[in-house]
Amino acid sequence: MAFAPVGPEASFFAAVDQHRASLLAALRGGGAERAGGGPRPASSSQVLASIENVIRDIITSLARNEAPAITIDDRSSWENMKFEDSVGLQMVSHCTTRKIKSDSPKSVKNFALILKILSMIYKLVQSNTYTTKRDIYYTDSQLFGNQTVVDSIVTDVSCMLKVPRRSLHILSTSKGLIAGNLRYIEEDGTKVYCSCTTAVAVSSNIQGIWNLITDAKFLLIVEKDATFQRLLDDNFCSRMSPCVIVTGKGVPDLNTRLLVKKLWDVFHVPIFTLVDADPHGIEIMCIYKYGSMSMSFEAHNLTVPAIRWLGLLPSDIKRLNIPKDALIPLTKRDQMKLDSILKRPYVTCQPFWRREMEIMADSKMKAEIQALTFLSSDYLSRVYLPNKLKFGGWI
Repeated sequence: MAFAPVGPEASFFAAVDQHRASLLAALRGGGAERAGGGPRPASSSQVLASIENVIRDIITSLARNEAPAITIDDRSSWENMKFEDSVGLQMVSHCTTRKIKSDSPKSVKNFALILKILSMIYKLVQSNTYTTKRDIYYTDSQLFGNQTVVDSIVTDVSCMLKVPRRSLHILSTSKGLIAGNLRYIEEDGTKVYCSCTTAVAVSSNIQGIWNLITDAKFLLIVEKDATFQRLLDDNFCSRMSPCVIVTGKGVPDLNTRLLVKKLWDVFHVPIFTLVDADPHGIEIMCIYKYGSMSMSFEAHNLTVPAIRWLGLLPSDIKRLNIPKDALIPLTKRDQMKLDSILKRPYVTCQPFWRREMEIMADSKMKAEIQALTFLSSDYLSRVYLPNKLKFGGWI
């Protein structure tokens, strides 16, 4: 199946094709991502039974004249994390927990809010209806205080019940965008045709999309919306067709991560990242590749360890003679973030990544992708990325 427009000659993608062949060989040999583990989509009856078990424990405590408490796995400690190169960050099976007590002034409100949201989830699942985290917040914005409280509780409930958020019948509004050679059908039958010139919003129901079709040679994850839009304006997608580009507009939301994971699972095309040469950009790339602590209980459904770092590499700054005026000194916060990343378990299996981060640490400088405009206004789309793709400039 062909998409329009036509990009470079087939020989241009020789390095990308070779990379894909090695990824497929690793999959066949069991050296890449493996299936299994992590929370699976739960049936309505399973979700209802899990909520009923939580409430039964609370009633049992009350019957014993004990103050009820809700126990949740502690996802804030590295001691509760384990790392597998084929999956990413996961929670250990016997991790420490934290108790949300009903008789503690510090946690009584959180205890009540969890029960309120559990009640809402129970009704949603019973009636087979869906809502968004935003809608939950606006049912009583004064009670919740802010959206972050709702977001945190929904994630805690998902972890506590050991089911993906979708099984709770709670959707999140997508902020991500996608463009390029891709078609699919939404759960309600809506046909979505992505184009090389206009972005489409990432679906809020990734689990429900089906009949995905693409002939893309690669998928490019772009850290920032401004860079994503610039690539569209420069006709990057058309000139590098067939390809797909996606952005989570900074730290990716759940739906953007689910989409990237689904595209990998279905097509196994090479996936590259384009992020700023700074600790924040590296952190975002690590979330796509290896996951985050907060969502580590769902790593199998979200991470894509096959992702490669295309740019902007700290070593590119010197190699391309990017002027010092275009660079930014690392702040104390940047240095702390960089030190934190260098200590993470997945860096030990990425020696080339470590080298790049050490170059940044030694230079005490960082660079945004926009620094390439000091070379020429369209250097990113016409020179930098095409050369990287043609000659295998990823790590």
